Amino acid sequence: MKSKTSLYQKCKLNYQKTEKNVGHLQKREKCQLGLDTYVALLINMDFDGLKTAIIEMLAGASVKVDVTSFPNDTVSFADKDDVLTYLVHLGYLAYDQDAESAFVPNEEIRQELIKATKRKKWNELLAFQQESNRLLEATLDMDAPAVAESIERVHAQYASSIQYNNENSLSSVLTIAYLGSMQYYFKPIREFPAGKGVADFVFIPKAEYRDDCPSLVVELKWNESVRTAIQ
Repeated sequence: MKSKTSLYQKCKLNYQKTEKNVGHLQKREKCQLGLDTYVALLINMDFDGLKTAIIEMLAGASVKVDVTSFPNDTVSFADKDDVLTYLVHLGYLAYDQDAESAFVPNEEIRQELIKATKRKKWNELLAFQQESNRLLEATLDMDAPAVAESIERVHAQYASSIQYNNENSLSSVLTIAYLGSMQYYFKPIREFPAGKGVADFVFIPKAEYRDDCPSLVVELKWNESVRTAIQ
């Protein structure tokens, strides 16, 4: 009985061919298109926490991943960890062995993942990006009520009730909420040295947007005043 060959394996076979002609280049382009579609199918699987993890990593965060349970095939996915581990194998995610976490390694790969979500019309992400863009605009306009309302919606949706006021949970919420900033800002810097202490988050604008986008400094406080955070 013939064994099933995954789409990714077929792509690898095409890439291994050595013909140097136009027909071969066309095969490679079709193969990449197929691989992108396959990645889109992967990240749209209905596993608990998968889409949240993808959004977090697109926003620049790292996500804990258990790579030890990976079945070492391309069909027997049991949970989000299996999907994320496979994306590491494909090169769409990098893996920090010490922190046992996965992340998007660079801007080029981030854009590829965003393209993959658009191929399958991942409405949840598209809507979230629009909401995040509105949050960034409200932040730059110093519209405090709008900023608070937007972040509260993200907080309620993505933070568990157990860890609702946990600093790590709040950090993840902030990273997710400002997903739209990645177009204009570098990946946010955690624990940035600032005067007497450190700032929880600092967003530094990319060179081409420095005239329009100021640096953003974020200090996380729970049940404290704004004055306490500034001090």
